[in-house]
Amino acid sequence: MTEHKAYDFQTSALQAIRIERDAISALEGRIDHHFIRACEVIMACKGRVVVTGMGKSGHIGHKIAATLASTGTPSFFVHPGEASHGDMGMITSQDVVIAISNSGNTSEVVTILPLIKRMGAPLISMTGNPASTLAKEATANLDVSVETEACPLGLAPTSSTTATLVMGDALAVALLEARGFSAEDFAFSHPGGSLGRRLLLRVSDIMHTGERIPIVKEDTPLSGALLEISRKGLGMTTVVDASGTMTGIFTDGDLRRTMDKSIDVHNTPIRDVMTRNGRSIQPDQLAAEALNVMEGLKISALPVVDHNNALVGAINMHDLLRAGVI
Repeated sequence: MTEHKAYDFQTSALQAIRIERDAISALEGRIDHHFIRACEVIMACKGRVVVTGMGKSGHIGHKIAATLASTGTPSFFVHPGEASHGDMGMITSQDVVIAISNSGNTSEVVTILPLIKRMGAPLISMTGNPASTLAKEATANLDVSVETEACPLGLAPTSSTTATLVMGDALAVALLEARGFSAEDFAFSHPGGSLGRRLLLRVSDIMHTGERIPIVKEDTPLSGALLEISRKGLGMTTVVDASGTMTGIFTDGDLRRTMDKSIDVHNTPIRDVMTRNGRSIQPDQLAAEALNVMEGLKISALPVVDHNNALVGAINMHDLLRAGVI
């Protein structure tokens, strides 16, 4: 084995990054009528997008199919070799096929082209050779050719696979925006883990209700409000008038500011020191929105009110933490 210095590793790595960066930059000039046509064909698709490719192109195809599926374009991957042995039955005339091949002449992919054409499924190609069989048979060809591979031998797919992946991402994003795909739509494709919790969990799912809501009357002395804050453990208490309508909020932060004024905690009614018209949130809002409000205002708790501004709950930062929203 040849002995190398650390500098040699750095030089090789930086060269590879620069080559692949240039390959990505070259794609900007290829977002042309072929790309627009590909988007139009997929938007008109009544079935699903079927992605196929062999070898490293297949690995990239798996990723492109997964990205499309998670961003509003139903999609799956079919191995071209398996397609020749029964899996062509997974493709229908209502589908759109995206075939990936750097050479555009990969035998396993070219073999199934007549079958795709016969059933009438529109074909989109992603190739590095616009003059190839695959490119010529396609309704739209996305040019992912590269000047050179990052591999110094020019053999291992490196720049070419990166360019194909980025073109696939560009296609997915263009379609996402055209469909008006929202964060909530995205969440339904990702219900598990912290992402799903952040996007799907509602305030009503985790808020404190009933006896667990910290509440005091306007004429309650400050000392009584402090006891309520301590008992309920949310770092604040809501304040209501004689009719039960919330008129204010008193937090740990308000307490620190009050103590600076040397106020008599036993004789001062909470209405004299509470924050009136404080920020609240509604139960049907996303928990992530509650987090944004708290972080933006640098507060740790919020009262929850319904559409009639009636107090229905309370939520604090610890609730969001326990729910995995943070």
